[in-house]
Amino acid sequence: MKEDILHNLSIIDERIKNACEKSGRDPHQVKLLLATKTVSAERIKIALENGHSLIGENKVQELKEKYEALEPIPHENHFIGHLQTNKIKDILKYRVTCVQSLDRLDLAEKLHQKLLGENRTMDVLIQVNTSNEESKFGVVPDKALELTQKVSEFSTLQVKGLMTIGLFSAETEKVRACFKILKNLREEIILANIARVEMNELSMGMSGDLETAIEEGATIVRVGTAVFGPRLYPDRYYWDEGRNEEQ
Repeated sequence: MKEDILHNLSIIDERIKNACEKSGRDPHQVKLLLATKTVSAERIKIALENGHSLIGENKVQELKEKYEALEPIPHENHFIGHLQTNKIKDILKYRVTCVQSLDRLDLAEKLHQKLLGENRTMDVLIQVNTSNEESKFGVVPDKALELTQKVSEFSTLQVKGLMTIGLFSAETEKVRACFKILKNLREEIILANIARVEMNELSMGMSGDLETAIEEGATIVRVGTAVFGPRLYPDRYYWDEGRNEEQ
């Protein structure tokens, strides 16, 4: 298991390096986030103990289950799934440092109130639904600037950039269109010159499309299956599952 994971990590590192070279970018500009949904703490530890330190969970329950085993190993944990407001307390308890999936004002308001009570701040990315799919969460592109402006008014929330889940498609140019939308939104928000808002991060691209994402400016790519192996169900199942829980 260890050899397989380390081999896979070396392949992903090489893919990132090659994509950056092709795009004329510095590989140090792109961070690898290990998407750890359904991955055991034992397997995650292998990556953390071998030079990788950024992981992301989709489900609060998995965050809880793995916390004790992973806590002694230095790492940073982002939350990348749909966040229900009644789970905010768990996000704070289990030391998430960034919520990449901030997609609505009521979530921002409640997160802000909880952070105020603990005298803490948190990094956030605004999640945008660039594929216009009902199965995906995220603010619609036309409302991204407005949401960013409103979130910027909460003193505990530090907007660091944008996140999207591209179209699940084998057609590269259709996927690229999603990433271009996010890149263009970043430029629009930068031009708006919103106080306290940074647009340093574009979190986009996963195992199958990370090269395209890097070509379009990704600074964080979220990779799970290409490192830890295939899951029981395809990615679409896990991203849609949160919506089922909400209903």
